[in-house]
Amino acid sequence: MSRAVFLDRDGVINRKAPEGQYVTRWEDMELLPRVAEAIARINGAGFLVIVVSNQRCVAKGLITEAGLRSLHERMRAELAAAGARIDDIYFCPHELQEGCDCRKPAPGMLLAAARAHGVDLTRSWMVGDSNLDVAAGKNAGCRTAFIGEHATDHDPGADLAGGSLFDAAEQILKYAVTEESCELRGCR
Repeated sequence: MSRAVFLDRDGVINRKAPEGQYVTRWEDMELLPRVAEAIARINGAGFLVIVVSNQRCVAKGLITEAGLRSLHERMRAELAAAGARIDDIYFCPHELQEGCDCRKPAPGMLLAAARAHGVDLTRSWMVGDSNLDVAAGKNAGCRTAFIGEHATDHDPGADLAGGSLFDAAEQILKYAVTEESCELRGCR
């Protein structure tokens, strides 16, 4: 089975829109510093990179699902041009009160991705910038990383914390090397 690093989108890959607003146009998509480098390093370590993102802007009628897919394809192309591969993208288009199983903190998107890609969730990570992301990862059985400007000042119960995706990627990769070394030596 493969391993994956699941990434939230807004606040992890791109700058979040101001409170109450949404990234619905390419002109509003600002990739965060060192994101492509972080994703490329994760790719190089043999992890799949899968985006899982709540996108209630669809339910609000601010963008269609087709429009969101187009925005995501452009994001993938920009990252690919910088040597970073996004293997798949899952999004929840539902409103808060719809009670779906895909809206984080529910683990539906991670579970669907695991089935589709043969992912061992216990050897995978969920990286996000909110308690919902951490909870979704835990609910799916993943390890979790909480990132953001003040990530180390907040404790949502994540396995690790860092200021950016690059910081989290560095820690995840160190952990993976240690884990693989331990497996090879039979110390489990």
